Amino acid sequence: MVFFERDVPYYASHRDLTGIPGGSLHLYSEWNSIQSFARHELAEADAVIVTSYCPDGIPASRLSLDSLARLKIFYDLDTPVTLQRLAAGEPVSYVGPDGFRDFDLVLSYTGGIALRELKERLGAKQVLSLYGSVDPDTHRRIDSRECYRADLSYLGTYSEDRQDRLNRFLVEPSRRLPARRFLIGGSLYPQEFPWTDNIFFVRHVPPGDHPAFYSSSAFTLNVTRRPMAEMGYCPSGRLFEAAACGVPIISDNWEGLELFFKPGAEIVTVDTPEDVVEALALPLEQRLAIAGAARTRVLRESTAECRAEELENILSSAIHARI
Repeated sequence: MVFFERDVPYYASHRDLTGIPGGSLHLYSEWNSIQSFARHELAEADAVIVTSYCPDGIPASRLSLDSLARLKIFYDLDTPVTLQRLAAGEPVSYVGPDGFRDFDLVLSYTGGIALRELKERLGAKQVLSLYGSVDPDTHRRIDSRECYRADLSYLGTYSEDRQDRLNRFLVEPSRRLPARRFLIGGSLYPQEFPWTDNIFFVRHVPPGDHPAFYSSSAFTLNVTRRPMAEMGYCPSGRLFEAAACGVPIISDNWEGLELFFKPGAEIVTVDTPEDVVEALALPLEQRLAIAGAARTRVLRESTAECRAEELENILSSAIHARI
């Protein structure tokens, strides 16, 4: 496997991958500096995958589609946002004028109606979902840390289109439960965020600390961005990571969630602040049962090994279909 990534400042300061066992990672500063080498690698590739949010997505797609690679694939990691921006007439830096019609296959981090939309609006010939996953060797239950202790935690970068749900499921419960401790970990939170005296904040939680963050919480919160919640079938990778760490999860509700977790038994779904307050009062035995059931489900169905096997089967089927 050969992986190309532009070395942008944000990822450079938070990099958690510096090499690929059995493969190679190439960081580059400008597309022109790597284009010839990428063309050489593509000439003998069984498959090439271009992803959304790639800063050079359009020229990388053009190079891939013109190559001798046997399978040409686009992987959209945030399909609802892609479709929302296109519908609003906003430019999408990784989608060219021909959409996805020239790719052999389009993979999506989202399922449900998103797959149909990719065909109808972007011309994709074949679309399949390939959801997120977790590495259980990285995300697992560990000793808790006082700095991350919380009755309810939330790990995620600030996003305006999820703020209304964060207000409903964390800020408002913090006002109603002043004796409880709430914790947010993430960057880009504005000064005008509606902090309360019992909401604590960690500006950056390094990837290596995510297991400690989750393991230190009585509950952790999953909040979905509005476009993804409206489209459904959109499990965040953080959802699987938290479950693998054995923390009970409180989540907003969206269509397709039951495909990954059974509400009430493996996850607690909420619609109102009152629901969150009730969830935080659940007895310890019930919390542990929910967390244990979710962890068992994730380790059975949503590990990185499971997704790798899915991808291999998808690629194998696509190649054989072309023979």
